[in-house]
Amino acid sequence: MRKLATVQTIKQILPIEGADAIELAIVNGWSVVVAKNVNHQEGDKVVYCEIDSFLPIEPEFEFLRKSSYKKMSDGSEGFRLKTIKLRGQISQGLIIALKSAQQISIRNQFDTTNWEEGQDVSECLGIIKYEPPVPASLAGIAKGLFPSFIPKTDEERIQNLTESYSVFKENSGQYYVTEKLDGSSATYYFKDGEFGVCSRNLELLETPDNTFWKVARTLDLENKLKSLGFNASLQGELVGEGVQSNPYKIIGQTVFFFNVYNIDEGRYLDFSSFSSLMSSLGLTPVPILETNFELPGTIDELLLYSDNKSCLNKNFDREGVVIRSLDRKISFKVISNRFLLNEK
Repeated sequence: MRKLATVQTIKQILPIEGADAIELAIVNGWSVVVAKNVNHQEGDKVVYCEIDSFLPIEPEFEFLRKSSYKKMSDGSEGFRLKTIKLRGQISQGLIIALKSAQQISIRNQFDTTNWEEGQDVSECLGIIKYEPPVPASLAGIAKGLFPSFIPKTDEERIQNLTESYSVFKENSGQYYVTEKLDGSSATYYFKDGEFGVCSRNLELLETPDNTFWKVARTLDLENKLKSLGFNASLQGELVGEGVQSNPYKIIGQTVFFFNVYNIDEGRYLDFSSFSSLMSSLGLTPVPILETNFELPGTIDELLLYSDNKSCLNKNFDREGVVIRSLDRKISFKVISNRFLLNEK
């Protein structure tokens, strides 16, 4: 599960040129604009809430109502955190004073003793991930929860991996880069004679109008997985008409694949094996931008690298990139700030 709200330490407080009332707080690899009168200090322990957090209706969050109020498809009301720009400075997420966060947690009847650095306090604060409304053709009818024998598709953002970046760089030249597509996560599996179709969080029943199942039948995924001779899953991004806003202007729907997972052995296929299997099955991988990729010196440089146009539609800013080691032991995503600033 993604850690949306965690206990963190403010690494730096930096001035913002031309701004008297606000300043910049650095937490992990994230930059957050804060009010000067809040009196945050370097070294303070705080609760940091990532972008995409959906904050509940609480008095402490009412200042967000004008800019961030949303209602999700299940009727839940709250405040969605997005990437914004203030006085020319990108701000991502929200910093809450530790005392204020603990007061909310106590109201929610959670114990606040011994909160430690890095601890996930999302549940304590009632914070969940914001999910935009899902069209009926994608929602489908749930057969059950997402299968426990397959990892979910949600790489960590590079801003949360600042302490690991120097280690990653030791393997420079051993990575490949793919475009991160703006669609809907899709997983297809064949295990012990059973074929299954899943959205990001659920396994779905087959119905005539469900897009995930339609694509599965169109691409003959059941028979292709069966032909492998081992229990496996294919994971990719469902794109096309009716998915997000179809920024790629694709006619119909399809899936671009990025993972093959060997269920029997509990591992992802390495890049070479993945590429060979895509070719032999006649399936299309997500756009591969580079192989033998050298990581740049800093995370900021990597974020700039992610800003570019999509391979599927040169008129559309790509969502970002995913970087994986060729042996598939390391993976993380780099979301384009340019894309996030334009996100609806």
